[in-house]
Amino acid sequence: MPGPVVSGEGQRSRGADGMDKLKRVLSGRDTEEPGGLAEVIDATSLGWGTRVKGFIACFVIGCLCSLLGTCLLWVPRKGLMLFAVFYTLGNIASIGSTCFLMGPMKQLKRMFEPTRLIATIVMLLCLVLTLCSALWWRKEGLALLFCILQFFALTWYSISFIPFARDAVKKCVSVCLS
Repeated sequence: MPGPVVSGEGQRSRGADGMDKLKRVLSGRDTEEPGGLAEVIDATSLGWGTRVKGFIACFVIGCLCSLLGTCLLWVPRKGLMLFAVFYTLGNIASIGSTCFLMGPMKQLKRMFEPTRLIATIVMLLCLVLTLCSALWWRKEGLALLFCILQFFALTWYSISFIPFARDAVKKCVSVCLS
């Protein structure tokens, strides 16, 4: 005897439920009970499509700024300063792009969780020091050093969101160094 027939509508409904679950997880509301506060937040926040578009736009702008900074590195006399500024602005825009997916408060809470507190502070400090050394102190060597530190700090911060990634990197580095 054949099993029950599932219409296309039922399949679409289950797919929509899965997408709704993904949206709740990314926005940090996966365990929240629907109530008055959740309705207010939903009514005043961006729609999912707008969030994704904002994320993509901000991330692309960040990548373009970093790429432009790399291209400007070869400009005589001012190239290193322009690189430091555009590279830093690109990283700031790329980090800011995730605010569209999670929301700014959830992003800040996750940035300053105990597991990534040091990585966040070092990353933000490198961003600020890169701009200070490029714009106010006018020290090209220092700006380049802070750009390199910024890269490593941002990488370490980014992999903190991937389970066990830091442990894997630590193990690889220890194997390479021994």
